[in-house]
Amino acid sequence: MATNYTDLKAEIAEFLNRDDLTSIIPTFISLAEAEFQRVIRHWKMEQRATGQQTGGDQYMQIPADWLETIRMHIVGSGSSAITMQSRAAIADIRAKNEDVSTKAPYYYCHADSQFELYPTPAEDTDIELLYYQKIPVLSASNATNWLLDEAPDLYLYGALKHSAPYLAEDARVAVWKDLYSEAVLGTNIAAERSRYSGSGMTLKLRGLG
Repeated sequence: MATNYTDLKAEIAEFLNRDDLTSIIPTFISLAEAEFQRVIRHWKMEQRATGQQTGGDQYMQIPADWLETIRMHIVGSGSSAITMQSRAAIADIRAKNEDVSTKAPYYYCHADSQFELYPTPAEDTDIELLYYQKIPVLSASNATNWLLDEAPDLYLYGALKHSAPYLAEDARVAVWKDLYSEAVLGTNIAAERSRYSGSGMTLKLRGLG
């Protein structure tokens, strides 16, 4: 199986038995990677960011590699969770002028590509964000990543699935889709087993279909 970007492109061409797709195969890979961001949730995607939110500023920047929030909480003297609410709910509470700048934030929502905090912190507040970061995409300058190391079959079948419509190979769509779906499920199962190994906890699995 492929261990780097160059080998992956060659392997895709070999599976398709075509030598005239050099310019389009990177697009198949990019389409697969866009889908990975939506369907793969692996413990290796977890990232922690800590920063100080300035007092009086209700908006907090979202990390450039942010994909999905796992947990947000205040750190420092004690720790308290900041939980997600809808933007409409926070707007309603803020309109009623409840608890404005008298307490540390305990709600957040997504607003204009930022996190909006409520209440607005009255003073500088240390906040830690645990989130899923985007999977680094492959390129000529980034020949490999942890996902290609972990699941080369996922990359292969994901790219092949996106090749079928381009090549008008309708009969192959179902084949590549089924193999890709199995690879997605297998990757997420392996991630959850690694995360909870020995804990006795029930796994929550993410697949397709």
